[in-house]
Amino acid sequence: MKRIVVALFALLPALTFAAGGNVHLDEADYDLSDKASLQNGAKLFMNYCAGCHSTQYQRYNRVAQDLDIPEDVMQANLNFTGVAIGELMENSIPEADAANWFGAAPPDLTLVARVRGADWLYTYLRSFYKDDSRPFGVNNLVFPSVGMPHVLEPLQGSAHLETETRLVDGVEVVTPVGIESDGNGELSAGEYDQAVLDIVNFLVYSGDPVKLERQRMGYWVLGFLVIFFFVAYLLKKEYWRDVH
Repeated sequence: MKRIVVALFALLPALTFAAGGNVHLDEADYDLSDKASLQNGAKLFMNYCAGCHSTQYQRYNRVAQDLDIPEDVMQANLNFTGVAIGELMENSIPEADAANWFGAAPPDLTLVARVRGADWLYTYLRSFYKDDSRPFGVNNLVFPSVGMPHVLEPLQGSAHLETETRLVDGVEVVTPVGIESDGNGELSAGEYDQAVLDIVNFLVYSGDPVKLERQRMGYWVLGFLVIFFFVAYLLKKEYWRDVH
């Protein structure tokens, strides 16, 4: 019993970290079979995120092949480092400079959807708000004291935190209730949500590029096992017929 209690206490920080400070996570209804969404997600990621974050376990030609992007289009529009099409998708920012500018080097995001979860990413990218006390002028509900700028602000517009004051045990407590954009972004609220979902879709794909193929293969494997079961059953009956 003591070991169980110790294990639970050891897990508490990780659970709190994953939940993003008890912020409700919106469901990311992504679709890995939606090539248009994946292509748009790749475009947005490479234009807004890849300046600092890499997906260094992916290769440009593999992404182009999986997402039905012609290699010449990939090289001309989504490869900003000038490396060959078969190279890994790394960024060009020096790690030491990045650590100096942001306090820590921006992490690689190839597996971020598997580590954090799609819902966390979807909520996080829609939870930035203006906060002049922070170095980059923004904060985040899901990741308080975030150390990165709101790179998607041109799309969303400047967002502010909406709060309400509640009386808890006789004490007034200010609690956040949501994020509201000023409406000056390039996209409407619905379009921005879809753009974020496309980025999440791309990152989910990056974390497991063969997921759909594995699922398709799984149906064939299950079908084979069903057929093999009946063959084995008939063989068993034939083998034991003379014994009984």
